[in-house]
Amino acid sequence: MPLRSDWSEDLCPVRRGLDVLGDPWIMLIMREVLHGRRRFDEIRESIGISDAVLSRRLRLLVDEELLRKVEYRADRRTHFEYVATEAGADLLPIMHAVSIWAEKHTRMPEGGAHMAVIHETCGAETTTADACSECGEALRPGDVSWDKPWKATRERLVGAP
Repeated sequence: MPLRSDWSEDLCPVRRGLDVLGDPWIMLIMREVLHGRRRFDEIRESIGISDAVLSRRLRLLVDEELLRKVEYRADRRTHFEYVATEAGADLLPIMHAVSIWAEKHTRMPEGGAHMAVIHETCGAETTTADACSECGEALRPGDVSWDKPWKATRERLVGAP
């Protein structure tokens, strides 16, 4: 018995979108790819996912054309890395919206700190998901960083090649 309904043919765009994005692993994988972690091992280690689950989700993301596989050679073997397509990069405002919403409406865990979404073009922190709240320019993956004080990092996102 399936774990949930198939909404891929539903007329409602929210249902169709959730058919692809409704699994939390999907958004976490896309976050990692947009942060430049494109190889299987990098993604697995960063989010703590099993090999089997990651393999299935990557296959789904390729089938749904949010990611594409690119060959690379290492240790005299062909391997694959995953890069965001335009559709995958278009998830950025959704990720920003979820982050901004969670910062506002969920309890900050002990030891946590505010994650800032920085528009690198103007240098300002933005409080909106799709356009910079300071300068109004559209937020694109290559122009945005996430300042994560709990990790002591500021990671610039990457877009579709």
